[in-house]
Amino acid sequence: MDNVSSCSPVATHFSIRLSGTGIMAAVEVEVEVEAEKVVAELRERCATPASLLRDVAAAMAGEMGAGLEKEGGSRVKMLLSYVDKLPTGREEGLFYGLDLGGTNFRVLKVHLGGSKKHVVNSESREVSIPPHLMSGTSSELFGFIAGELGKFVAEEEEGTDMPNGKKKELGFTFSFPVRQRSVASGTLVKWTKAFSIDDAVGEDVVAELQTAMVKQGLDMHVAALINDAVGTLAGARYYDEDVVAGVIFGTGTNAAYVEKANAIPKWEGELPNSGDMVINMEWGNFYSSHLPIYEKLTSGMYLGEIVRRVLLKLSLQSGIFGSIDNSKLKTRFHLRTPHISAMHHDETPDLKIVAEKLHQILEITHTSLETRKMVVEICDIVARRAARLAAAGVAGILMKLGRNGGIDNQRSVIAIDGGLFEHYTKFRECLESTLGELLGEEASKSVAVKHANDGSGIGAALIAASQSR
Repeated sequence: MDNVSSCSPVATHFSIRLSGTGIMAAVEVEVEVEAEKVVAELRERCATPASLLRDVAAAMAGEMGAGLEKEGGSRVKMLLSYVDKLPTGREEGLFYGLDLGGTNFRVLKVHLGGSKKHVVNSESREVSIPPHLMSGTSSELFGFIAGELGKFVAEEEEGTDMPNGKKKELGFTFSFPVRQRSVASGTLVKWTKAFSIDDAVGEDVVAELQTAMVKQGLDMHVAALINDAVGTLAGARYYDEDVVAGVIFGTGTNAAYVEKANAIPKWEGELPNSGDMVINMEWGNFYSSHLPIYEKLTSGMYLGEIVRRVLLKLSLQSGIFGSIDNSKLKTRFHLRTPHISAMHHDETPDLKIVAEKLHQILEITHTSLETRKMVVEICDIVARRAARLAAAGVAGILMKLGRNGGIDNQRSVIAIDGGLFEHYTKFRECLESTLGELLGEEASKSVAVKHANDGSGIGAALIAASQSR
């Protein structure tokens, strides 16, 4: 793990220029002082000392245990995924993935060549869902999906056959709330993300897809229903048997990890032969006495919005942006996390990128270098808090598994996917260094963080392979 220096706060010093008349100089001083008050308050309220983070990690581990004890026993749902076999890297054959999580869906094919060749090749296609199908009927939506899947299979497999009449196996990533009762079934709880297909709510989405595929004459079996966190875990585990958790830090956040089945009191029925069970934590709603809702502080959906609110407060309380129309600054979610990432990573001497973003996105012009430095510090405070709390969540998982400093030094790999982790370099570096800070020098030697790409796609196909009959 890296040392803590990569997560050090931005050292920002604001100079106050006494220019023009004495009155003008006094006004400038007052503006700067009021602005610095806003930043100082933010700095104080967003502080994440190691002692706080250790409390958050311990609270996360405690909530995990409570969620495994009984249904509804915790703020962290701790849902059984019913995935008890993860990929080993020895799987062979052709397998398919279907990733439905928004206005587009993806279909893909993966050819696995066993332990020596791993993924021989993969092909994928992205398809836009016509808007009218997002509020139509279940049979229309799944009929369209099955039709596109059928076309993809026909084109990709022209001239090839499955051995011995074996059915094609599909892993289905479905990023909507479902209640699972087996690895290949799940009842839709509700739609999100602009979908509103009433007759699908309360129905088994796997059965709906299976029925639609039969109507299309597609001889394919849905081997597993998963979400992107479980897929991230599976995709990374395929290459590295020491992967213990898959975590998403993107627009939203979630985590899945491997638990011993006999450590799940709420488990009913016979324990799986593998002795393991993948738990879908659904940790976004986690909160404790130490912090409000976790997802609001750590996911890409909200970081830009937090910075926007601070900049609006800065403008209203200090007037540091001058006499501007605050309409853009008052528009919720107008400033997005990619925008604050661009400003945070600006290394030009005059912070030219910060000036451009303020102008293009918020219509703020003619800012001084001191003001732009202040904006960078605000981005830094918000992103650094997010990254450090993210690290505390990961530390909580390791604590629950007893891998946060045990004497056996067992290697533990955390696979992380999502645009926030992948593209926001300072967030990623701060998360990694903070995890090292929380674990300590000795324990952190046996913990690795890896970027795992495309868990929602290839991970689904790999779980289909591991569940293959």
